[in-house]
Amino acid sequence: MFHNILITGGAGFIGSNLTLKLQKDYPDAKILILDDFSSANFKNLRGFKGIVLPCDVSTDEIFFKVGDFKPDIIFHLASITDTTVTDQDLMMRKNVDGFRNVLEYAHDEECTVVYASSASIYGNVKENLPLKENRDSFPENVYAFSKHIMDNIAMEFSEKAGIKVVGVRYFNVYGPKESHKGKFASMIYQLYLQMKSGNRPRIFKWGQQKRDFVYVKDVVEATIIASKAPKSTIYNVGSGQATSFNEIIQLLNQNLGTNYEPEYFDCPYDFYQEFTQADMSKIKEELGFVPKYSIQRGIKEYVDILEGRLNE
Repeated sequence: MFHNILITGGAGFIGSNLTLKLQKDYPDAKILILDDFSSANFKNLRGFKGIVLPCDVSTDEIFFKVGDFKPDIIFHLASITDTTVTDQDLMMRKNVDGFRNVLEYAHDEECTVVYASSASIYGNVKENLPLKENRDSFPENVYAFSKHIMDNIAMEFSEKAGIKVVGVRYFNVYGPKESHKGKFASMIYQLYLQMKSGNRPRIFKWGQQKRDFVYVKDVVEATIIASKAPKSTIYNVGSGQATSFNEIIQLLNQNLGTNYEPEYFDCPYDFYQEFTQADMSKIKEELGFVPKYSIQRGIKEYVDILEGRLNE
């Protein structure tokens, strides 16, 4: 049971979905959001009944902005999520320093922290096998590196400080409330927009790259249940399926009633991941979490929402 919930990045894509789910499931809990709105939109929080404070957690603001709130759980989702940012100093300050400040604050308040890690830390996987949490990290860009360092800090800090710190290693998340991210929204949303505009969907040659696309509702459920982990650890959070971009376009065509063929072009990124698939056995065995949304179900519901056939 949660009483006081602090969410950093709570106005962003995953954060806002998490916030509104917690508000629904824990109506008596007080929820405080800290967000600098660098990757967020107030519209995501329509219907929210708690408090939102502007705050950059990579500065010392967090130590006086929260006041006497006294959280019993912190969900830390605030970070730079644009994987194409090349400013290494900025990425590390925002993501790593921000996380360290959150951990220091959590230590002062003696509360659990659940934080967003990323499957990008696995790097460009050569073999098409599910990825386990104990696999070596091989970050290909500074975003992935920042998340790798956050994982290292989490385990070291939890041992020294005696608080529980749980990482949720998100794979490719898609779903409602991501439109504000623009070109950094999920490929599923971007392909939907292209097709909705009457254009052929553009993907890298030859559309056979596979991703573990996970619906945001499953991500939220996993993030909440991760707080019940028996000890500090890291969990993969994906669908457990690997789906090609060609297959994604087929599913979008089915749900839009269209018949667009992909337009292929060369990939400009040397850090591009060819394959991701989450091994979900750890979170299932330890916490009983099993994703509810297949890619077919997730895309159908998402398109229905985007098309106005279904409310969020």
